[in-house]
Parts: sequence; C-alpha cells; structure tokens
Amino acid sequence: MTPPAPRAAIPGLVPAYEDYAHCTHCGLCLNHCPTYRLWKLEADSPRGRIRQMILVEQGELAAGPIFVQHMDQCLDCRACETACPAGVEYGKLIEYARARIARDYPRPLFSRLARDFVYRRLLPFPRRIAAAARLTRFYQRSGLQWLARRSGALRLLGLAERERLLPRMDDDPFFFERLGQIFPAQGTRRARVAFFAGCVAQVGFARLNEATIRVLTANGCEVVVPDGQLCCGALAAHAGVRDAARDLARRNLAVFQKDSFDAIITNAAGCGSTLKEYAQLFSTEEPEHAQALAFQARMRDVTEFLATLGLSAPLKSLPLRVTYQDSCHLLHGQKVKDAPRQLLRAIPGVEFVELPYTEICCGSAGVYNVTQTEASLELLAEKMRHAAKTRAQAIVTANPGCLLQLRAGVEMHKTGQEVLHVVELLDRALR
Repeated sequence: MTPPAPRAAIPGLVPAYEDYAHCTHCGLCLNHCPTYRLWKLEADSPRGRIRQMILVEQGELAAGPIFVQHMDQCLDCRACETACPAGVEYGKLIEYARARIARDYPRPLFSRLARDFVYRRLLPFPRRIAAAARLTRFYQRSGLQWLARRSGALRLLGLAERERLLPRMDDDPFFFERLGQIFPAQGTRRARVAFFAGCVAQVGFARLNEATIRVLTANGCEVVVPDGQLCCGALAAHAGVRDAARDLARRNLAVFQKDSFDAIITNAAGCGSTLKEYAQLFSTEEPEHAQALAFQARMRDVTEFLATLGLSAPLKSLPLRVTYQDSCHLLHGQKVKDAPRQLLRAIPGVEFVELPYTEICCGSAGVYNVTQTEASLELLAEKMRHAAKTRAQAIVTANPGCLLQLRAGVEMHKTGQEVLHVVELLDRALR
C-alpha cells in the first residue's frame, strides 16, 4: 500500500500496512461500537472506517467531506479494541486519520479558527485557562446564566444543550496554586508519587484533585505536584492536531523526568490513556521516544495504583447504593476494569450494583459532546435509562469528562442521582 505523496509530513509514528491489515472484517466489533449501535451504518463502524482509511492511504478515496464526516463521528472510545480478537490498535489508526484530515482537508473557516484557538492558543497556556475560567464563573454566578437559560437565547442560538455541559468553575484559588507543592505521607511512607493535575481539571475539578491528594497521602503516599506541567495533549491528539500534542508532550516529559518517583498518577482516564501512549507521538528516531517509553512505564491511573498498593487508611461506613460507569479510556484504552470496582467494594456500607452496558460510552468522549451533540445526547439518554434501572443513589466513574456528561444526564433526565469520581467517594469515607 503506497500512500500519495504528502503535502507535509505527519509527525510521530506512522501506521504501517500491517496495522490496517490486522482487521479481518469479522464484525465482532460492531455491537460494541456506539455509533454503529445508533445508526447501523457500515461506514460508521470500526471496520467500515478502517476500510475508508485504507482507501484514502491507497489514493482511491479522497479525504473529502464524506470521509471527514465518518471520521469525526467516531467517539474514539476504543470499545472495538476490547472486542477485537486480532488486536487492531484502532485508537492509533483513527488519530492518524484525523491527522491526515488536519493536513489535507480545508475545514470551514470558523472550524479552523476554533480548533486553532482551543488546541494551540488556549490549552497549552495555564494563565489563559484561568482567565477563561474566571469569565465562565462570572457568567455562571452573576445571574447571566440564569437569564440566558430563562430567556430562550441559548436555544435560539442552538447552544442550549452544549451550555449544560459547562463545568461549574471552582472558586479561587484554582489548583494551579498547588503546582510545585509537596504533600507528605500520613504515617509510614509507602510510596513517592508525582501527580499529573490536568488543564481544565485545575479550574473545574480542583476539589477532585485535592480529594485525590488526600486519599493518596492518607494511604502512605508522598505526593509531589511538579511545577511547569501543562495539558497532557489528549484533546489535541484525538483531534489530529499532532504538532500541538507533541509540543505539550515534550514539555511534560522534561518536567517529570527531573525527579524520581515510584509512579506518576492521574485521576483522569482520558489523560491517562494519552500519557501512557506518549511514545506514539514520536518516531523511534526522535530522542523523545525513549523518554516517553520511560515515562509511560511509571504512568498509573489513581484507581489502578491504589488497588495495587492496597488501602491502608481506615474507612468509615457509607450506607449507599452505588453503580459504576466504566470510563472508555480507562477500560478500553488502559485495560483497567477491576481496580475501580475493587476500591468501591472496599468501602464499608457501600452496596455495589453493576450498570448494564457499562462498557458503552456515555457520549462525552473529549469534546464529542460539543462537536457531535445530537449523537452524544442519544448515547447519554440510553445511559441514564440503564442508570435509573439500577436504583443506585450514586453513579461513580473515573474521568472528569464522564462526570460532566453524567451530571448533565442526571439534570436532563431527572434521575436524582449523585455523580462522583471513585476517589471522591473514598475521600468521603476517609473524612
């Protein structure tokens, strides 16, 4: 398979023919793919998308509007990887396809400007994120949000559903103020870890980050929050903006290799999946590739790390019926399934009940709920129906994006359930 001559190189590891050929088109992925489940279209299934990618690589199909539409409609949830008996690395293929689109396909002007602003001008700059958060917080708490919702202006502009997905901005100080700090272990030190704090999480989920540190220190971990860390680059990588993702990866690799840690911890499944695959952003000839491999070897999701380390802090009883929604990039991207459930079952008083179809995406998928809102809300509606049937008082998950989506679902569908991160429930049991 010989691709057409590129207009510009796509940086990083490039899929080989074998990466595509591993797909035998058996169809076992179909019922695990959220978009195929919605529309029953072959072109919106994993094998259908892979077929289109091959045709584009061979020059038999243009990277035009139809190809772009089917690639954009993919959630990149990677449920197909879990179902695939041949081990197709679909996540790598879809990200490369989107990088080809970014290189070869001229999106509409507004889309180009918005993508450039978000991925290159906003997420890499903590001060700009903080400034945007303060503006959002003013909108949320000044009465403007109430007015915009009650007046119908948001619905008139087609923004009503997207606006519900805005995280409620934390009060100052944001978590950025914690960068550079060290939190000592309580009791005997069992591990020394670095905490990856995220980007939007530092202004919208600062309390979650603080709960994560409390749980880690209570269980004998010294927690270092390295200064200079930036956004992980996951959103840029998923969108095909590989140059921005590579720049962020370089900065983070340099920051985290300055000190030695037993593990590098994140509480965001989406971030963790990309952080564990930093090497895919660089070719084997680039020096960052070896650095990324060493970094990946220490990268752990907080649930994965705590389940392996074992809980040592005493927990009080929480009489609560709880269900768990698997975060796609924890279950399918990182292959971590049992650890969150193990931690939930360790909390005295918790009655754990499995959520039907927990392996199917809730519709969050990074910025998918913003760019593909209708499909996202269809998936969310199905998820909330299953959550209501569990009669659980709380829905627990392991990713900030899932938290936002599920909280919006609780509000829209009036299920009355609380939505929490696993470590937030552990923190509640500690206190």
